[in-house]
Amino acid sequence: MASKKIGNRTRLNPPSVLPPFRRHSRRNKVSSAEDMAGSDEKIGDEEKNHTGAPVVAPFDLNDFTVIKEGEAEILMHVKNEVFYNKTQVNNRDMSIAVLRTFISKRKEEHEEMLSRKKKTGPKDSGEPIVEPEALTDTVMHDEKSNGECEVSQEISRDEPGSISEDQAAKQEGKGKGELKPPRVLEALSASGLRAIRYAREVDGIGQVVALDNDKVSVESCRRNIKFNGSVACSKVESNLADARVYMLTHPKEFDVVDLDPYGSPSVFLDSAVQSVVDGGILMCTATDMAVLCGGNGEVCYSKYGSYPLRGKYCHEMALRILLACIESHANRYKRYIVPVLSVQMDFYVRVFVRIYTSASAMKNTPLKLSYVYQCTGCDSFHLQPIGRTVSKNTSVRYLPGFGPVVAQECSDCGKKYNMGGPIWSAPIHDLEWVTSILADVKSMKDRYPAFGRISAVLTTISEELPDVPLFLSLHNLCATLKCTSPSVVIFRSAVINAGYRISGSHVNPLGLKTDAPMHVIWDIMRCWVKNHPVKAQPPDQAGSVILAKEPDLQANFARAVASLSKAQAKKVARFLPNPERYWGPKVRAGRQITSKHVSLLGAEAINGMHNHDQNAEEPPSLLGAEATNGMHNHHDESEEEPSSKRKKTEESTSNL
Repeated sequence: MASKKIGNRTRLNPPSVLPPFRRHSRRNKVSSAEDMAGSDEKIGDEEKNHTGAPVVAPFDLNDFTVIKEGEAEILMHVKNEVFYNKTQVNNRDMSIAVLRTFISKRKEEHEEMLSRKKKTGPKDSGEPIVEPEALTDTVMHDEKSNGECEVSQEISRDEPGSISEDQAAKQEGKGKGELKPPRVLEALSASGLRAIRYAREVDGIGQVVALDNDKVSVESCRRNIKFNGSVACSKVESNLADARVYMLTHPKEFDVVDLDPYGSPSVFLDSAVQSVVDGGILMCTATDMAVLCGGNGEVCYSKYGSYPLRGKYCHEMALRILLACIESHANRYKRYIVPVLSVQMDFYVRVFVRIYTSASAMKNTPLKLSYVYQCTGCDSFHLQPIGRTVSKNTSVRYLPGFGPVVAQECSDCGKKYNMGGPIWSAPIHDLEWVTSILADVKSMKDRYPAFGRISAVLTTISEELPDVPLFLSLHNLCATLKCTSPSVVIFRSAVINAGYRISGSHVNPLGLKTDAPMHVIWDIMRCWVKNHPVKAQPPDQAGSVILAKEPDLQANFARAVASLSKAQAKKVARFLPNPERYWGPKVRAGRQITSKHVSLLGAEAINGMHNHDQNAEEPPSLLGAEATNGMHNHHDESEEEPSSKRKKTEESTSNL
């Protein structure tokens, strides 16, 4: 089909019927996209009788590239008008894996509840129960091929976000013994890639509502929905709305709410916990790791209500701060959370929590939160729970926690403590869920673009001690004592032989989670130093004070059977390197991309944009003369490899 260029000033008539989309390879991405708009098409047709509503602007297909991820394909503008981050493929794959397991678990729980009702009758069991709802006739297509479709056309803040009246009418007459497909809300959709992947890849999914408060993003989302054919069109709905207002006006309407903001999710949490149904799942990402990991403690307290500490465990503490914040927002509405999976990957943390309503169960929240005391001299840390319970007969009293758990000075090295928190000190994973998710991922490995990374992370999580908050760093312990480091196997064997448990951490390859108290850890290190002496250190240093004490425990360094995890014994990969350079957060949508972004995007991406601008014969004023010259200069410099680097390369080649 001959393509017709759509100029920026050309007004196009809406098509009557959209031609079917063809599956296409990378070589004909542009030609296939041109076919979509070949006969004077405009994505986001406006209704003929509607005037004054914002419409989707005509677009030039030469300005778009097709990005394929999983079974979804989206059109992305080269000018960074709508945010897209390739690195988040790990995030999206993990979310799809959790969503598949959630649908399966939800069905099992529903069937179990029905069987229990048949046996015992409708009695209050004291457990959170997800009430059955009528099965909707939301279109549930099994086909995965592209096809003809039509989507809503106007971008208006007054559009309804609930199921249409026709669909609601179909619900009437259905029995309440059936479970309707889960409704998903993607609160910050941008290009709509995540929502489209949910609709196309997750079996049993119902309606997916994609929101954004940016008109350009909504236009892009609707364009991409139509580009992905009938399955996406029938399940995904894109609305222009403020996510906070939308969630507040749709309380307990969504089985799944997905929050993946650019930065902190704190402003969305209060409305998000209200929009999830009982037993539903909230998926939340936080990318402001500098704040959560202690770079700006006062900012973290203002956003999350918790003070971070800059220990080696800071990334796990970030997870626990986010969980404590979500729990705090949920408690205001007599709700509470149950974490099923909490992950730190790449440059962000991602938590998956189920939300229930129970005024009595909410009282247990202080038992799940703790303050952290971190010694300023050594690697010792201690947790102080906020609350405790006292049981008498059948009654339970909730009381403040005992304290302080530490003295003014560290009992090991004599230094002062920093206090952080409160953090979530209860388990952050449900190992049954983790096992199910991992099994599902392995059984469908071809459907996960980031299979290697997410399977490695899930494998490591499956071997973590679930009831041990935070972790130690063996290298930090040895740095405090100025001694050579024992191997991880030897140290783990000593802890196991002393009668305690120990495991690794998915957050840090060198992290060790153990229920052994700190005095036992230091006794093991004292015994190690006796066999591997160190040079004399000034007596006021923390390491000297620790080594001056005799160990109460005689460590046994004989290799224990459980010193290696199952994954290590089978040589299963647990920590994978980044798949490519510049793997990390990208430039926020709408920002002008210049040569200063080379560390985020890479020289090739910057030069590609520069070349595109030249081919399109666009004036330098669109990017600015300085930015254009900067990119051009960087391109010229990057063509020549530095002489020192070239010399080293030649030497290494000659040695082979």
